[in-house]
Amino acid sequence: MFHPAQAPTQHTFFEDVQALVTATLFVALGIGMYGHAGLLTGGTAGIAFLVHYATGWRFGPVFFVLNLPFAWFAVRTMGWRFTIKTFAAVALLAVFTEALPLVLRFDWLQPVYAAVMGGFLIGVGLLMLFRHQASLGGLNVLVLWLQQRYGWRAGAVQMGIDCLIVVAALAIVDARLVAISVIGAVALNLVVAVNHKPGRYLGM
Repeated sequence: MFHPAQAPTQHTFFEDVQALVTATLFVALGIGMYGHAGLLTGGTAGIAFLVHYATGWRFGPVFFVLNLPFAWFAVRTMGWRFTIKTFAAVALLAVFTEALPLVLRFDWLQPVYAAVMGGFLIGVGLLMLFRHQASLGGLNVLVLWLQQRYGWRAGAVQMGIDCLIVVAALAIVDARLVAISVIGAVALNLVVAVNHKPGRYLGM
């Protein structure tokens, strides 16, 4: 059935807050599954994992610091509203990933299941953030800007970048876990690619 075009609707402050909290809780759980299984993901989180595995530094603080240089780019290309919500999400994720071991511990977690299910959780979290005009900083900002500016599919671009980051981890992580991580990257970005298309969602 044909429906006339509708103007984008503005999310309320409460809707934005619940989305940021819920989304980052989903992502933190996915990150926790990846960390327990020794897997990787893409984007700034993937780089934070590489630093964590190579140095033993905690994921949360590394992830937050890595995102700081992208603040200027986010303000210039996406505006203050997007930047504030994005760095609120970054801070929440850093806190939630550090707090997760206090409320949840895995006795055993099959790596392929961790890759797929963790990827789905992170993908759903990213989708929620994108639909509330936010992200997890870093490369997410670039991907969203490319979609808005040139119409490039955010999920497809992110998938390509994520796979490159995961493959680059061969110098640090066992090849079998890298291969499984690629499966996770595909699962994550499949969620975004299928559900986040230009013009489909009208919320702001």
